[in-house]
Amino acid sequence: MKDLYGVSIWMDIMSDELSHLEKRTLLALDKHGGAASPSELTESGEFEQESQVMNAVSWLNSKGLVEVDEKVTYYYSLAKKSVGDKDLPERTALKYLKKAGGKCSISELSEGSGLGGKKTGISVGWLRKKKWADTVKEGGETVLEMTSKGKKALRERGKDEELIRKLSKEGELPLEELDEYAVKKLKSRKELLDEEQRISRTVILTDEGKKVVDKGIELKPQISQLTPEIIRTGAWREAEVRPYDIQAFAPTEYGGKRHPMKREIEVVRRVFLDMGFTEINYDFIQSAFWNFDALFSPQDHPARDLQDTFYLERPATVDIDDEVAERVKAMHENGGDTRSSGWGYKWSKEEARRAVLRTHTTVATLRHLSENPEPPVKAFGLDWNFRSEKSDATHLSQFIQIEGVVMEEGANLNMLIGLMKEFYRKMGFDDVKVRPSYFPFTEPSLEVYAKYKGDYLEMGGAGIFREEVTRPHGIDCPVLAWGLGLERLVMLRLGIDDIRDCYTDDLTFLREYPLL
Repeated sequence: MKDLYGVSIWMDIMSDELSHLEKRTLLALDKHGGAASPSELTESGEFEQESQVMNAVSWLNSKGLVEVDEKVTYYYSLAKKSVGDKDLPERTALKYLKKAGGKCSISELSEGSGLGGKKTGISVGWLRKKKWADTVKEGGETVLEMTSKGKKALRERGKDEELIRKLSKEGELPLEELDEYAVKKLKSRKELLDEEQRISRTVILTDEGKKVVDKGIELKPQISQLTPEIIRTGAWREAEVRPYDIQAFAPTEYGGKRHPMKREIEVVRRVFLDMGFTEINYDFIQSAFWNFDALFSPQDHPARDLQDTFYLERPATVDIDDEVAERVKAMHENGGDTRSSGWGYKWSKEEARRAVLRTHTTVATLRHLSENPEPPVKAFGLDWNFRSEKSDATHLSQFIQIEGVVMEEGANLNMLIGLMKEFYRKMGFDDVKVRPSYFPFTEPSLEVYAKYKGDYLEMGGAGIFREEVTRPHGIDCPVLAWGLGLERLVMLRLGIDDIRDCYTDDLTFLREYPLL
């Protein structure tokens, strides 16, 4: 839109809508020829704080009147002053090799050079990387032999060592003043370099911004909000009232809310409480007895290996009830007073007393039944479990399980299937089916599947506790039991593909995720 003289009308409108700080920033920027750093603008514009300039620049940038050019510079310094006072381990080792005639065993290097076991290993690795020495086998022992490159290195320092010397003298330097390859090498080693990233900004006046400045900017006291005092004193007559721009950018406000995972936990908890269940909790640290033996898992079962279970050093063992332990022992060795023949091996109380981080919350439900052996019992738990697994998109070493039991006269498989379907229906999954499965402590056993986007996905396992599990605790009624994965359920409900995102700390995701 233009007037009769060909001057854009929007410039008059734009100028009127600029705040007092924005006008001062434009004038200060014009003084510097259209480009300056925030600190230069703060000084020449006589601002109280640089944050005032940056706030004005942000708004001017959104209006297309300025641009901000950012440059990232990396600065490096020695992590510790002592790094510059001594040789790198491979330099110390090389000097000892020379002393030893260019050849020595690794054990001799460790003792004679003063490096010690750990630093000797580091020095040998770098001697080979830098090709200062080769390793050969002689008489069943590993021997280091200096190379021609190593002999040359005795007379001159490497680029990484020169870099350390330079930083020791200068203190701190930008990457452009350093050898980039040497920096990369030293960064790969622990506790040698500190890296600091600094961002320098240049505010640049755009062509449109220049037009607004050339049009003329008048600085007058500006009122952005009327107050009773301003109206009463008539100060508004002498000031400029800033127009209200309904199209101006305004940041989105986010209220406080629960983490999505916490919210989903409360939904699951409410479903079980509404169905008449009692919530139970037990300690993370349990004996192998309750975690494995009481659930009729043999002591040589692969799941009890260190690869799958976190065993503790302190405490290394946990006391167990001798009376219950004897009944479980009989069940393992010969089936006790049931028709079972047990596992047919000699059961170890010492193995059962080992302390573990529980691998499932079935520990909690069984202990609750042992303490409350009279029917009816309806209990559930939502708590942490731990397994020695590498975390990836579908596995976590720390996870939450939805555990539960129903003990009553006449409880059967149909009741268990109906309960599973009703729970998942309340959680939003109408199409649920089960398949036969196997678990050491339930018979029959089943896996629960819920339909999601056309596919049936496994949600967890369930079954009826075997006699070998319930009889040692004086339980005569059928016990329906289940262990369901909470994270899998949350992933489906929230549309998450990576299980690790269930516990995300991404503030953008957390702020924008809907309340309902």
